[in-house]
Amino acid sequence: MAGYDGSQGMTDLPADAGQHMAREIAEAPQVFATAVAQPVTLPDLTHLRAIYTVARGSSDAAANILAYELMRETRLPVTSLPPSIFSLGLGVRLTDSAVLVVSQSGASPDLVRSTEGARDAGATVLALTNAPGSPVEVKAHTTLKISAGPEQAVPATKSVVGAIAAGMALLSALSPSYAPRAEASAQAIAALQGKTLPQTKALLAALLRSSHVYVIGRDTGFGAAQELALKLKECCALHAEAYSSSEVLHGPLQLVTNPLLILILDTEQPEVQDSLDTAEARFKAAGGTTFRLRPSDVGAKNLSPAAAAAALLILTYPLALQAALALGHDPDRPTTLAKVTQTR
Repeated sequence: MAGYDGSQGMTDLPADAGQHMAREIAEAPQVFATAVAQPVTLPDLTHLRAIYTVARGSSDAAANILAYELMRETRLPVTSLPPSIFSLGLGVRLTDSAVLVVSQSGASPDLVRSTEGARDAGATVLALTNAPGSPVEVKAHTTLKISAGPEQAVPATKSVVGAIAAGMALLSALSPSYAPRAEASAQAIAALQGKTLPQTKALLAALLRSSHVYVIGRDTGFGAAQELALKLKECCALHAEAYSSSEVLHGPLQLVTNPLLILILDTEQPEVQDSLDTAEARFKAAGGTTFRLRPSDVGAKNLSPAAAAAALLILTYPLALQAALALGHDPDRPTTLAKVTQTR
């Protein structure tokens, strides 16, 4: 198979280029349903004063999505801790805290050290992994299963969607009133099977013309923006940056004076509409090529904010896949990346 690399003409790709990623994207709705419905048995967490997340890459984007949802539902502060606090430093005091370690492989050395360090520091450690028996799972107090099965493409897709769903299962256990919304969200996600965004053709053409992309979101949509920007980098070698719509109108807006594609991921929460509306209007007025993407573009409704973020990923992952192939990249096997990152 041949593809266009944008500067060097046609490049040869393996006949099976992108097939793993395409199959795994297609499996994501069922992975979500399985993960969100899992039974969860938790230790006593009534004493919690804070929840911290520890993750990297796509897992960190999923953790960001879950942080907003957890804070909204539990009223507990939820924030991210850098793994280097444990892998390079002496850690921090974590009494009366829970630490959610999100790792598809459960094997990255810095996340294993973080799991050990958080437990030693007094935290209740909750592992959210896709690898039964992984070192992170073994060292945690409780595991929430992503249940995505083997993921062969280097870029994570179905496991990211499963991580969001597993976090929603955790929230259902922490706050039983959330469970019906999680179940309704799973039904809405299942209905996404086979659906594509109506703007797909125009979006793909815009991506192939672009050297720089802003992906904008707010609340759980910001985590989705981080993940889509990462996918455009690792699959397409495109320069893509994620911003909250509350921050992008400061210095970053100036970059619209150069050719810039703006993708706005709208979870359709009423609370974020004014912020997204303002960002969209400012970018359009400045001449930016702007698309606003919503789950309702394909008829999806009854989604919690975290599930809406997952839906947006399911709908936009194919754009990264198609753009990568058109640009001459095999998204299953990015040349500089590996499935398990050996970070200290």
